[in-house]
Amino acid sequence: MTVVHDAARPLISPRVFAAVIAAAATAGASTAVLPCTDTIKRVVGRGVAETLNRDELVMVQTPQAFLSDILRTAHERAVTDGFYADDDCALVERGSGRVLTVEGDPRGFKVTRPDDLELLRALVAADRV
Repeated sequence: MTVVHDAARPLISPRVFAAVIAAAATAGASTAVLPCTDTIKRVVGRGVAETLNRDELVMVQTPQAFLSDILRTAHERAVTDGFYADDDCALVERGSGRVLTVEGDPRGFKVTRPDDLELLRALVAADRV
């Protein structure tokens, strides 16, 4: 089993790790997701091209877990084909691999901007009380 997690999500709960690993053990690959609550639009240039159905969309988090041979094969195929993906699940999906989803953690937001760091500090401080 290989588990991929990015350090930019420091508050993901142990429950999510356990659920992702258990799902990958049965399905071969798994990732944590959250439902989209905002309206999502596809934009071309600066204009709206389409409003997407958020009922069919999720926001993907880490951790992501894979049976090691599935992930290794997906990476090897991507290198051979010169294919780039935003996450490891996309590499597995590309090879017709099934990726099972499990409920993510809203506190597992990605810390990428200064405002995210402020929220992280506030949540950590609240946990200490």
